[in-house]
Amino acid sequence: MSSKITNFILPGVVLLVVLAGAITYPILPDQVASHWNAAGEADGYMDKFWGIFLLPLVMAGMYLFYFIIPKIDPLKKNIESFRPTYNTFWLWMFVFLLYIFGLSMVWNFGYRFNFTMAIVPAIAAFLYIIGVVLEKSKRNWFVGIRTPWTLSNDVVWDKTHKLGGRLFKVAAVISLLGLFLRGELPVLAVLAAPVAIVAVVTIVYSYVEFRKNSD
Repeated sequence: MSSKITNFILPGVVLLVVLAGAITYPILPDQVASHWNAAGEADGYMDKFWGIFLLPLVMAGMYLFYFIIPKIDPLKKNIESFRPTYNTFWLWMFVFLLYIFGLSMVWNFGYRFNFTMAIVPAIAAFLYIIGVVLEKSKRNWFVGIRTPWTLSNDVVWDKTHKLGGRLFKVAAVISLLGLFLRGELPVLAVLAAPVAIVAVVTIVYSYVEFRKNSD
């Protein structure tokens, strides 16, 4: 994905959610659902202004990060070496957030469904995208598995991210099991446990590989 296209799409998505919020604002209730538990039931509410426009504001801030990171990273040349993948990651991040925004709007219009089950496929897809990005990323200070050992050594970075990429893809597949489970604990476990395990494994692996390359 080229930077020109991404710089067009990302602010376009932000504008889309702002316009959607502005158009629907008068007909939404004063309090809107803003949080759902693992059972897919709304358990948190807020004033509709913040319930509608908080996510667009967050997305606007994220766009600034997307734009600034390649300019301020001390290893900016490395980011440029995988810039199409970097752009794709941000594009899918915004698509994911747009999907969440759409689900919340549908819910607050009175349509009831299991919110958690609706976001499981999106989470799985996003985890898979993270896996793809990790496999192609090069050493930098903002994107990737940033441990003291990966940041200190290109070989350790590459090995850790190849492993992490494969593991995140596996985690994506495992998270889809949440579609077939019921109850808060099983669903949370299927969504969170694989990511936590991948995090621990890659951190330990990066240390082990650093020690190997230091000997």
